[in-house]
Amino acid sequence: MGLLSVQGLAYNGPMNIQSPIRNRSVGHTACPHDCPSTCALDVELTEDGRIGRMRGATENSYTAGVICAKVARYAERLYHPDRLMKPVRRAGAKGAGQWQDVTWEAALDEIADAFVKAEQRHGSEAVWPYFYAGTMGLVQRDSIERLRHAKKYSGFFGTICTNMAWTGYVMGTGTLRGPDPREMAVSDCVVIWGTNAVATQVNVMTHAIKARKDRGAKIVVVDIYDNPTMKQADMALILKPGTDAALACAAMHVAFRDGYADREYLAKFADDPAGLEAHLEDKTPAWASAITGLSVEEIEAFAGLVGETRKSYFRLGYGFTRSRNGAVSMHAALSLATVLGSWQYEGGGAFHSNSDIFQLNKAELMGTAMVDPEIRMLDQSQIGRVLTGDAEALRHRGPVDALIIQNTNPVNVAPEQRLVKQGFLRNDLFVAVHEQFMTETAELADIVLPATMFVEHDDIYRGGGQSHILLGPKLVDAPPLVRTNLFVIEELAKRLGVADRPGFGKTEREHIERMLYISGKPDFDTLIEDKWLDCQPAFEDAHYLNGFGHPDGKFRFKPDWEGTPAPNKPPAKLGSLGPVKALPVYPDQVDLIEVADAEHPFRLATSPARNFLNSTFAETKTSRDKEGRPEVMVNPADAVNLGLADGDVVQLGNLRGELRIHAKITDAVKPGVLVAEGLWPNKAHLDGEGINVLTGADPAAPHGGAAFHDNKVWMRKASV
Repeated sequence: MGLLSVQGLAYNGPMNIQSPIRNRSVGHTACPHDCPSTCALDVELTEDGRIGRMRGATENSYTAGVICAKVARYAERLYHPDRLMKPVRRAGAKGAGQWQDVTWEAALDEIADAFVKAEQRHGSEAVWPYFYAGTMGLVQRDSIERLRHAKKYSGFFGTICTNMAWTGYVMGTGTLRGPDPREMAVSDCVVIWGTNAVATQVNVMTHAIKARKDRGAKIVVVDIYDNPTMKQADMALILKPGTDAALACAAMHVAFRDGYADREYLAKFADDPAGLEAHLEDKTPAWASAITGLSVEEIEAFAGLVGETRKSYFRLGYGFTRSRNGAVSMHAALSLATVLGSWQYEGGGAFHSNSDIFQLNKAELMGTAMVDPEIRMLDQSQIGRVLTGDAEALRHRGPVDALIIQNTNPVNVAPEQRLVKQGFLRNDLFVAVHEQFMTETAELADIVLPATMFVEHDDIYRGGGQSHILLGPKLVDAPPLVRTNLFVIEELAKRLGVADRPGFGKTEREHIERMLYISGKPDFDTLIEDKWLDCQPAFEDAHYLNGFGHPDGKFRFKPDWEGTPAPNKPPAKLGSLGPVKALPVYPDQVDLIEVADAEHPFRLATSPARNFLNSTFAETKTSRDKEGRPEVMVNPADAVNLGLADGDVVQLGNLRGELRIHAKITDAVKPGVLVAEGLWPNKAHLDGEGINVLTGADPAAPHGGAAFHDNKVWMRKASV
């Protein structure tokens, strides 16, 4: 049943055979990390089989030759001295950092044995394959689902990223696509709403700034603090966290009041414009000012600018949806583009994601034919509750006794960190982690396996923030004892008796070829030559001029929050999540958020940093040096009230826990608002506990999701 021994570095198993590396000085691939841009990359290849600098592909019309600095210096990560190079087994107590070398054969045997024993004790649902988008290649990321379904292991309901954003968008449009993001370059007004694009999606800025340069376009930025994207804005609107819907409603009120609303368009393409107009009658700029903290003048100016500018392009990000009312906020901002009729024009409309356009059939790759609807679905964000035996989180069934984790680092990134760590420290829990570095999740594992990086294996990618399917062929050899995600899944399938099921036994290239063939796409060799495939729909479809995605072709101002099909909709057995009955009939401000109170007078958001990507890149020296240390931004007025000086240590806390962190006194945040940028490792913090100690895992309505930017906290000067 086992592998050939790898002790002599002589392993040549079939699942480690990949496409040959072509002898050339520049390789072409795609960035694999969890970012909507999914940039097309040109990679320097040296004569000794290593990579040099990475650059954005100039021939790719979305990437347009520009990538973020952290990916440009990827060689620092690939050749990092701390990269995992061999399998290891825990030799001491959990978390003690004591490890012993183990062969691949023995490691995989132990994992399979632990899974079998867990299943014997508590049934197949006792095993929970856990993954996410640390690597977004479809083959390497999604093959774990095939093993899950073949073995009837616990289901995985992904909630940590997209749920509120995608749900809010499709409630209006009926599908997840939009105007070509390259159209920002021909817009007359680009509204960057709820995403710090300079730090997290540089290509958005590439196209927006081109519009400004070529056409005199205005750039509007809507966010909760003065971040690097704000520095590029002609109009900067800094509002209170979780109040975006109020701004959108007031702008729609002005549109109806001042004649900016396109009534002819609305009559043809919207479900109930008259009802919306009546609903908005009292949603005045003064009403929104009291909620958002913006002045009446700022709101009027914004509403006037987008109202007078037909070609207004609303680039709607994820950030403003990471509140408990995030789906409502997305739907409201989206509705503004509809009231104005912006969709009709090139360079106009509202865009969030193109995830529905690619139409890649992953059924065989993921083993969806083997799905058993009776198997429970566990909430990704509630891993702390799951592992500590919370009955509701476990769907009132047995415990999770074994995990295999790929592409994610929950001990750092998941909310309710104290529960997460408590769960991972269970002596009766077996954890296998397949990783590139010894992450904080790997540190608490029983078996740690070394994983390839994206230039070391074949895969295929698609970018939700743009329009391309991109091939990522193997460019360099992996270190001798480092293996792909697919390899691990295939070898476990052999040991667990399911390797004969459909979808198993294929190489990366075979999976890609099969996916492309059944999806009606060009083959692997064609993509090698072309490097990517532009899937952007025709203008009329992208702008919904042939009708929106609902059966009647109408945009929904009155969404059916529970009944509308949505990408992240929980299975019927799970039902709707969160306080669905509090969701509004029409776009509106709803305080489903953690509103500040006397005991918790501050609102905390945990925003992305420029040099980290979730927990990725926090291991590289350049990124760490550029970010400095964990800090929380504090307004000067709040600092005076608390007797704080810049650099003082403060204590933040709420019902979930507390931590110490250095204060950065800055006008970048408004009074009462705190921002902690960057997901630093827990161990980088003063007491070894990171910012997600303070974040909650209660699901947002209607389809779940983690509200990382929606936390009420207290703050005081720490006694160091």
